[in-house]
Amino acid sequence: MFAHRTLAVAGLGALAIVAWAVAAFAQLPTYGLGRAPTAGEIKAWDVTIPPDGRGLPPGSGTAALGKPVYTERCASCHGNKGDDGKYDRLVGGRGTLNTDKPIKTIGSYWPYATTLWSYISRTQPFGEPGSLTPDQGYAVTAYLLYLNGVIAENDVMDARTLPQVKMPNRDGFVPDPRPDVGKGAKARRR
Repeated sequence: MFAHRTLAVAGLGALAIVAWAVAAFAQLPTYGLGRAPTAGEIKAWDVTIPPDGRGLPPGSGTAALGKPVYTERCASCHGNKGDDGKYDRLVGGRGTLNTDKPIKTIGSYWPYATTLWSYISRTQPFGEPGSLTPDQGYAVTAYLLYLNGVIAENDVMDARTLPQVKMPNRDGFVPDPRPDVGKGAKARRR
């Protein structure tokens, strides 16, 4: 009986602490900072582009149009051909994933071209994320796909054609069989 009373007192004590914390946090000043985001701001943050290309904006580009944009905005970090530079290598690496020294690049690792466009659009160039127009994003994506031998130099990349690009490692990913991960989740096969 003594143990039951001790547990009850401990439980009431914990409940009192939680109630005090809730009341204390409710009293904190807001300093008049911040505001609720607008519907337009929330929509702008929703930039996830799935493999089927849903959400890709209007626009288009080719590797030929992407080369000057890449040279001006990307080459200083990734090298003139995407295979050297001070940051991630973007070109090459095919056939290396199952070796002791895998080279993960767009042409060797990435499963979907839409993911490449999304990444470039949201995060590049370094120091100016999101500053490329949709046309520039399509053009740079096309240029990198071209350098990796995935598309031809004059193939037009847009919201219709980009999801149709078959990346070299698309079949290197397999469905994750764990039921708690969700349908369509992917896991890297080794």
